Amino acid sequence: MTRPKILLVFLMRFEESARMLHGIVQYERSHRQWDTFLDDEARAERDPDFLSAEPWNGVISRNTTPALVEGCAKLGIPLVDLNDTAAFPGVPKIRPNNHAIGHLGAEHFLERGFRHFGFCGFSNEGWSCERRDGFVEALRLGGHGCSVLDLPYPGFITPEWNATQSRLIDAWLRHLPRPCAIMACVDVRAFQVIAAARTAQLRVPEEFALLGVNNDVVRCELSHPPLSSIVLNAQQSGYQAAELLDQMLRGVRPETPEIRIDPIGVVTRLSTDILAVADRNVSLALNYIREHACKGLNVDQVVAHAAASRSQLEKKFRRFIGRSPQAEIRRVQLARAKELLTETDLPLKSIAALTGFEHIEYLSVVFKRMTGEAPGQYRKRTRAGQL
Repeated sequence: MTRPKILLVFLMRFEESARMLHGIVQYERSHRQWDTFLDDEARAERDPDFLSAEPWNGVISRNTTPALVEGCAKLGIPLVDLNDTAAFPGVPKIRPNNHAIGHLGAEHFLERGFRHFGFCGFSNEGWSCERRDGFVEALRLGGHGCSVLDLPYPGFITPEWNATQSRLIDAWLRHLPRPCAIMACVDVRAFQVIAAARTAQLRVPEEFALLGVNNDVVRCELSHPPLSSIVLNAQQSGYQAAELLDQMLRGVRPETPEIRIDPIGVVTRLSTDILAVADRNVSLALNYIREHACKGLNVDQVVAHAAASRSQLEKKFRRFIGRSPQAEIRRVQLARAKELLTETDLPLKSIAALTGFEHIEYLSVVFKRMTGEAPGQYRKRTRAGQL
């Protein structure tokens, strides 16, 4: 049986492209073998003769343009679009759930006790506006407002544009109340905010905590301070694109024109590694929980460290962070368990021990109650996008 000949159109300067390709490879290896060609310079989107030079059976593209869509339509080649832009009629699209990304950013800051918030994005990019709307909505549901700085993105970065952005961001930062938690629409935007803050001698994270999106690991680690960032499930996007194309090659029409992929979580680095709670008892308790929750901590130990009565601490926790000390212990334990399930091959017994649960069974019960799925199910789902 002849293998389908598949064209992959990806610009490899983006780390996200590599993750998507891993997902495509994962599907192809476990389901149906293809003969693939990686167009890592996106020639197919510029050269109309490139598509017709080979008998392609299908195309998956991260750099989808009207010319590529038109070329595939003329030649009758099935196309799956992975670009996070407006959809092309008749072309199935897989993209991040940008609204959920915004919600996740807000939750990250609310958990740290912030009361003042900002969002810095690109006014002419739909994905940025969706992330902004999700962020603002989640904050509004929690009773908080948000200052927004949205400016147009020209499509490429020049020194002149960078300098102009720095001045505008500088002026915006100086008028924000502090401490303030800022979400940027993407890591590159976050780096601009950090640079502007440094030029203005404003401290990150002490005065401005900053969160990006994409988790471009090398660039995030090179940032000063290192940038916290939301991890997109790019590998799951690639996997589902391959699955969708395989169905199209078999004559199955897509059930929905667009599939949205939820983010995996937040990688916390120094840029948001701070708690913004004015109350001394709550601040002491939160720091103690962060350090000891995964060592078998109980509420009585937290109360003793916070130098407050249990009833006082319970009331203050409800007031300042919206949950009880016990719920905060569980939140920290579950966050660590999720990291270990996604990033390691450790068995559940080891994960239970490393997160402060005496028994696997108790970890499983608590995990399912708080997330809606068993630890094994969570690992399988996130591994499909993160392997």
